[in-house]
Amino acid sequence: MSDVAHPWLVVGLGNPGREYAGNRHNVGFMVADLLAGRVGAKFGRHRRAVADVAEGRLGFGGPKLVIAKPLTYMNLSGGPVAALAQFYKVPPGQVVAVHDELDIAYGQLRAKSGGGEGGHNGLRSMSKSLGTKDYLRVRFGVGRPPGRQDPADYVLSDFSTVERKELEFLVDRAADVVEAVVTRGLEWAQNTYHAS
Repeated sequence: MSDVAHPWLVVGLGNPGREYAGNRHNVGFMVADLLAGRVGAKFGRHRRAVADVAEGRLGFGGPKLVIAKPLTYMNLSGGPVAALAQFYKVPPGQVVAVHDELDIAYGQLRAKSGGGEGGHNGLRSMSKSLGTKDYLRVRFGVGRPPGRQDPADYVLSDFSTVERKELEFLVDRAADVVEAVVTRGLEWAQNTYHAS
């Protein structure tokens, strides 16, 4: 179970800058923004890490959340995450990375602990900087690129018009998965959200 003495660090992975805002690769930022709104917190620049951070509690007297958006580019996300984990004394088991996932169909959400990075540069950087892969992940399926499109180009392009019709609902649901992982545990979140 979680250690109530320490907050949870929820990291939305993405790239900073307006030109990336609607990219598939930035869905972690979208979920982080929504979570911050839910806990009534505003993002501000952290004094010890290259990241925007919002702090709040899940519900009255609930667990404390530190919601972070690293301001380095995706492949350097680990440095700010490690700095925040150290600053807030968050154990790896209470770090949740929210990220896009090519190996899952669009619209599907998966929660897991540890495992490989599946070629995701943000996760690779986090694992290296944290010195472990044993943190939690909420994976937001974006599906594989059509035809022969390069996966790197695909994740750095915006969601399609068809995908955008569902995007708001799915971002909301991904935030629900994060909350479930924090308040009910990974197994409960998996049993509840993996079926759909």
